[in-house]
Amino acid sequence: MNIKPLADRVVIKMVEAEETTKSGIILAGAAKEKPQIAEVVAVGPGGVVDGKEVKMELAIGDRVLMSKYAGTEVKLDGIEYTILRQSDILAKIEG
Repeated sequence: MNIKPLADRVVIKMVEAEETTKSGIILAGAAKEKPQIAEVVAVGPGGVVDGKEVKMELAIGDRVLMSKYAGTEVKLDGIEYTILRQSDILAKIEG
């Protein structure tokens, strides 16, 4: 099943959180924070949104940093995705 976002929306898939801290301590499931780094899976066409022209600056495969509680979580074919507006993405990770 494919997801095709509308307008200025982006579909992302979260990148797994680290299991251990930098000092080597293994984290229990409840102690892990929700990851904020994700990979872009699909991008809407952009266009006029709320009376303003929106140019999509993201592409499929980009890694991004997003707001902690942004978007709507959906589950398709056993995979969890988040759908959010491009403006909810804080930065694109390069390198």
